Amino acid sequence: MKFTDGFWQLRPGVSALYAQEAYDIVAGPHDLTVTAPTAVIATRGATLNRPTLTVTLSSPLPGIVGVRIEHFRGATGRGGFDLVGAEEGHGVVSAGEDGGSITSGDLTARVTAGAPWGLSFESGGRVLTSSGHHSAGYVRVAPGAHVDAGPVGAGIAESYVHEQLSLGVGELVYGLGERFGPLVKNGQSVDVWNADGGTSSEQAYKNVPFYLTNRGYGVLVNDPGHVSFEVGSESVERVQFAVPGESLEYFVIAGDNPRQILERYTALTGRPAAVPAWSYGLWLSTSFTTDYDEETVTGFIDGMAERDLPLSVFHFDCFWMREFNWSDFEWDARVFPDPVGMLSRLHDKGLKVCVWINPYIGQRSPLFAEAEAAGYLVKKPNGDVWQWDLWQAGMALVDFTNPDAVGWYQDKLRVLLGQGVDAFKTDFGERIPLGVDYFDGSSPERMHNWYTQLYNRAVFDLLVEERGEGEAVLFARSATVGGQAMPVHWGGDSTSSYESMAETLRGGLSLALSGFGFWSHDIGGFEGTPDAGVFKRWTAFGLLSSHSRFHGSDSYRVPWVFDDDGPSTGSGTDPQSAVAVTRAFTKLKLRLMPYLYAAGLEATATGTPVLRPMQLEFPEDPAVGHLDTQYLLGPDLLVAPVFTASGAVQFYLPAGLWTSYFTGETVTGPGWRTETHGFDTLPLYVRDGAVLAVGARDDRPDYDYLDGLELRLYPASGDGSRDIHVTSPDGAAAVITVVRSGGVATVSSADLTDFTVTVVGGESVRATGGRADVSL
Repeated sequence: MKFTDGFWQLRPGVSALYAQEAYDIVAGPHDLTVTAPTAVIATRGATLNRPTLTVTLSSPLPGIVGVRIEHFRGATGRGGFDLVGAEEGHGVVSAGEDGGSITSGDLTARVTAGAPWGLSFESGGRVLTSSGHHSAGYVRVAPGAHVDAGPVGAGIAESYVHEQLSLGVGELVYGLGERFGPLVKNGQSVDVWNADGGTSSEQAYKNVPFYLTNRGYGVLVNDPGHVSFEVGSESVERVQFAVPGESLEYFVIAGDNPRQILERYTALTGRPAAVPAWSYGLWLSTSFTTDYDEETVTGFIDGMAERDLPLSVFHFDCFWMREFNWSDFEWDARVFPDPVGMLSRLHDKGLKVCVWINPYIGQRSPLFAEAEAAGYLVKKPNGDVWQWDLWQAGMALVDFTNPDAVGWYQDKLRVLLGQGVDAFKTDFGERIPLGVDYFDGSSPERMHNWYTQLYNRAVFDLLVEERGEGEAVLFARSATVGGQAMPVHWGGDSTSSYESMAETLRGGLSLALSGFGFWSHDIGGFEGTPDAGVFKRWTAFGLLSSHSRFHGSDSYRVPWVFDDDGPSTGSGTDPQSAVAVTRAFTKLKLRLMPYLYAAGLEATATGTPVLRPMQLEFPEDPAVGHLDTQYLLGPDLLVAPVFTASGAVQFYLPAGLWTSYFTGETVTGPGWRTETHGFDTLPLYVRDGAVLAVGARDDRPDYDYLDGLELRLYPASGDGSRDIHVTSPDGAAAVITVVRSGGVATVSSADLTDFTVTVVGGESVRATGGRADVSL
């Protein structure tokens, strides 16, 4: 939200008071409190009739400093996020005539005494960012003022607190949740307000008021409600963020590199939970409005098996329930008369099952009267149940601030788990109204974004309870800060085009830079029917993501409907056919499961996402600053999806040796390359000195990775050693050490005796007694 008219003036109807000086600085045991008048106090009389801002500095974890700016401290608090990792007692505080400081780990926040106002954040002997003149402000907005609330239904508030943090020359800003526009946020106005706007708009399903920059820090605004950001788009030298009300709290998070910033951020807000190995396999959906019954479902599944297309999860979308009844959590008996038997038959085929749900209760649902009588639905201020006709006729909203409503909702899903359902697609959660009352008295404006966290938490906690940690997995659409702890999330409603495929990737990269470790998207696009080329290119991209799902709106996504798959037997011998492309990339992913599963465990342990933006892995390379058409899958595989009908793709390889996974060609970076690919390949390059752990099976994702393990040694530009960690789904683990020296690699393990070592482009050797020596 923009409050100024250029550099000199405020907009009509806007008045602002800014922290002008640090009048006094009081050091507590672990915090620093600053009285910041909104004018320089030259005489005693100047203290009268003068608003002040109270600025409090503290630290929840090493390397993180929190700043709270308050006008009226007695105002009703807006509340923050669940900072699950926050601890007391961090921060070394000092105060003197020149000012005060708080140091936490490698980060120091320093307040300069007197005028002008100056708050700086320092690490490694340099200033990361700072709050200076006209940065910390309290803004009043008169009715009819010339300000724009953006896409926010909350409208314009009477007052706001804002902060502005400096941007250096060449400093680039990333994050702020899942955003489908340019990956670099400089020059953008961003409103943190969850909305169902598809992937082709400025709106986003997963809004996260956290950004990081290429200068060694990140910023989290600790407010679940509407937060507006002006990223060099109002004051072009600063990032401005504002919240309605009387107070604002934010945290500056330092880090030697973007990975460390994410590690600290997720330590504070929650690390991604481990997801089951079976979830990495291919998911197939009924699609949304298509006609289907058990015969259709069985035909799809058998058709995949007949064509040697490994399938791991089958997803039933909305119409597994009867129309107008969403949600009643009852199978539509007209098309699924024997759900328990059907689920058992699907399990017998080696499949897991996911079903679509949402938090809305249609008026026709038998659950509506039940929930209304018990007081489990969100109400209007007059006591009526809040309802509208968008999506489902007369639908209401489950009030997840009511613990009894949470238990009631979970009990309905518990029945489905007892029938054999394995996972839930938690759709929606972002169409949350204003002007309503919640059981716990929460502000509707705050709950608009926070609702999805309570919704997903209710479902995820149930899955943990019933299936156990490591087996619980969602397929969620909306989220906010902390949502990363309940994976997986998918990118929402895209269209079936190359452009939408590219914007989908931008959303995933932005989400990864916002702390989310696992991510998926609708292969082929959701709206419309892709042509065969789009489908096949998206299939390669989708199967080189952490999670992979075929899903559409009004058309099926089984690959054989898109083009001729070869002979009439359906064997798909044409390598360019949709069937063959699906087979090749599915089996490639399944062979890579030891590598991918390890990357997933790293996400759980450190917060480093499986799908890694180039900026995360190569922060010192200026050429990657704006790259948003390629990524790393795990630490060592560079993927450049093809976004053209011709198959032409331009991509960038950073410094070092890179080896084509498909051809074995070695390229020395840094440099740009342009290649043209058929549908059965894409630029997939292996990093300098990588050792890929490759499994022995390509029919399912949840096998024993240690049985028949192959270690593939890729060309390296120098000698050195590295440890490869391989963990099977059952928890069995091994560490294999690879030492390269003088043209020979020694591969050894105290945990595993039987494995194969292959030098890419060279020999392949079977280990003896847990050791193998190979020539490079």
